[in-house]
Amino acid sequence: MRNIRLLFIAFALIGITSMFGQTAKQKRADRQFDNFSFVKAISTYEKLIDTSFNERYAMQKLADAYIMLRQPENALPIYKEVVKQENVPSEYFLYYAQTLRATGNYEESKKWMKMYKEAGNENDSRVKSFFKNEDLASAIFNSKEKNTLHTVDFNSKFNDFGAVALNDKVVFTSSRDEGVAIKRLYAWDKQPLLDVYQAPTEGGTEESITKFSDEINTIQHDGPVTFNADGTKAYFSRNNYHESSKISDSKGVMHVGIYSADLVEGKWTNIKPTNLNNPNYIVYHPSLSNDGKTLYFASDMPGGEGGTDIYKSSINEDGSLSAPINLGNIVNTEGNESFPFIYGEDETLYFSSDGHVGFGLLDVFVSIKNENNEIVNVINLGEPINSKKDDFAYFLSKDGFKGYISSNRKGGMGGDDVYAFTRIPPLTLKGQIFDAINNEPVAGAKVVLSRENGEELTYFITEEDGAYEHLIPRDEKFILKGSKEKYQDAIKEFSSFGLEKKTELIVNLNIPMAPIEDVVVLADLETIYFDLDKHNIRPDAAVELDKVVALMNKYPGMVIRLESHTDSRANDDYNMRLSNRRAKSTYDYIVSKGINADRITKYEGFGETQLVNKCSNNVPCSEQEHQLNRRTEFIIIKMK
Repeated sequence: MRNIRLLFIAFALIGITSMFGQTAKQKRADRQFDNFSFVKAISTYEKLIDTSFNERYAMQKLADAYIMLRQPENALPIYKEVVKQENVPSEYFLYYAQTLRATGNYEESKKWMKMYKEAGNENDSRVKSFFKNEDLASAIFNSKEKNTLHTVDFNSKFNDFGAVALNDKVVFTSSRDEGVAIKRLYAWDKQPLLDVYQAPTEGGTEESITKFSDEINTIQHDGPVTFNADGTKAYFSRNNYHESSKISDSKGVMHVGIYSADLVEGKWTNIKPTNLNNPNYIVYHPSLSNDGKTLYFASDMPGGEGGTDIYKSSINEDGSLSAPINLGNIVNTEGNESFPFIYGEDETLYFSSDGHVGFGLLDVFVSIKNENNEIVNVINLGEPINSKKDDFAYFLSKDGFKGYISSNRKGGMGGDDVYAFTRIPPLTLKGQIFDAINNEPVAGAKVVLSRENGEELTYFITEEDGAYEHLIPRDEKFILKGSKEKYQDAIKEFSSFGLEKKTELIVNLNIPMAPIEDVVVLADLETIYFDLDKHNIRPDAAVELDKVVALMNKYPGMVIRLESHTDSRANDDYNMRLSNRRAKSTYDYIVSKGINADRITKYEGFGETQLVNKCSNNVPCSEQEHQLNRRTEFIIIKMK
C-alpha cells in the first residue's frame, strides 16, 4: 500500500513539473511574440498546442503570429477553429473576416464581418472601412501597441530632428544656428544649415543646449548621427565636404555622404568619409547594428526600387564597408524609404516611408522576419507615432520603453520637431497563491484569467512558490480564479485602468485558498479507535484527540464534523446506538478541553453502514480487521 502511495506521489510530482514547464513555455512564447520574433513564437505556441496546454489561448496567438508574417493561408484554418471557441473575443470575428478576404473568400468574409458588427462593434471604424485596402497585420499590431507622445524642451523655431540617446545626453540635428545665417542659408527651405547638438536627457534649458562637436560640425550640413553600443564610434550624414574641399557631381551639386569618427580621450577625431560615398547620389541616415558590425543607411543609388531605398553594408576589420545590399521590395517601394533604425540583437528594422500605405506623408514602419532572417512583412506603427504629416527618425531606448521620433505635424514649434514617446509595455500580472490554513504557497494550482464578462483569456499553473505571471491588456476589468483539487475556488476581481503613466507595473494578487469538506482526517492524526462494545475514550485515543484540540486552538477558524462507526458484530440497531454514543464521547472530550461546541457542527453515528473492509455480517475476520471499523473520523468543514 505504501509503495502504491509513493508511486502515486511520484506521478503527481511529474505532472506538476510538466505543468510548470508548459507555463514557462507559454511565457517564452508571449515574450517572443511581443519582441517581433514571430517565427520562434509560432514554434513555441505549436508545442503548447501539441501538449493541449492552454490550447484555446495558444491557437489565438498562433494565428495572430502567422498574420504578422503575412501568411494568411496558414492563419485561416486556425482562425476558423478559434471563432468556434466559447466566449471568444469578438475581435477574432474581425480577424477571421479579414483573413477570409485576404484569401479571396469575399462572401464568407462578409458574414463574419457582420457577426463582428453585431457583437457590439457597430461604431468600430474598421467596420466602416472594411472594404478598403487595409493591412490586417498593422491592424492587429496597432490594437495592442500603446504609445504616449509629448514634446521636448530643446525644440526651436527651426528644424530639429534625428534625436538619439547617448549616455546622459540626447544628441540631435538642428538648423538653429542663426549666427551665420546669412552665409549658410539652405536654398531648399531658407533655414540655416544643419549641425549636431546635444542637450541633457532630463530638464534641459536653452543654455544647456550646446553643439555636439566642433570636429563633426562644419560649414555644411552635418547630421543625423548613430553611435555604437559603448558610444566610442560614430557615423553621421554630411554634405560631401572633407578637409575644406567640396565633392560635387557634374552639375555642381554637392550630395550627402556618410562619415565616421572615433572618440579618443574625450574628443571626436579621425573623421573620414566612408567608401560608400559617391558624388553622383545620396548616401545618408546611417544606423549601426547592436553588435557594431553592420551599417544600415538610405540611398538613391542606381538599381534601387525607386526614390531612396534602405541598404546595409558589413563593416570590415579595416573599417571599410562591403558592397551595399538592398533590403528588397518588402521594405523598399517606388517611393522613398529613409531614416533606418536598427534595434536589438535581432536587428529589428524601423524606418520611414511614403511608399507604403500610411496615415499621410512619411510614416514609421517596423519590419518582421522569418526563420531565415528574411524580412517578410512591414507594419505601420500607427498613431500617435504616425500622423497625417511627415513622421521619421524613430529611436527606441535599450529597454524598449521610451524613445524619440521627429515630425512636422501640426502644433510644433518649428518646421520639424522632436517628440519623446513612452512605449507603454504590456502590463504584467503577478501574484502568488497561498494555503489559507498555514500560509504556505500552493504549487500546481490552476489560475484562470477572464474578462469582466466571463470571456476566458488564458490560464496558467502556479510555480513551486505559488507564483503566477502573465501579460494582460490595459484599461480593462478582469476576474482571476484559482483552483486546485481538494481546495475551494478563490476568485478576485481587479482592473488595469489608470496605469498609463507607468512604464513598468506589476499587479500583485495574493489569493487565499481554503480546504473544503472532502479533506479527510489531518495527515498527522490517527483515526480514533474503540474497544469492542465500548464507547469510552481509550488512552491512546486521548493522545490523538489532544492533537485535534491543539490544532483547533492553533486555527480558531477551524470547524469540524465527527463521524463514528462500529464493526459488523451485534445487530444493526445496537451498532447504530453504540456509534452515536462513541460520537458523543468524542464530542464531549473535545469540548471538555475548552473548544467551543459551535465549532463541531455535528457528531453522528453510522453504525456498521460504512465498513472500510470486507468484514460485514457473517464474514470471518480477525480482531485487527474488525478494529479498523471501530473508529471516529474527523471531517474538516472549514478552516480559515
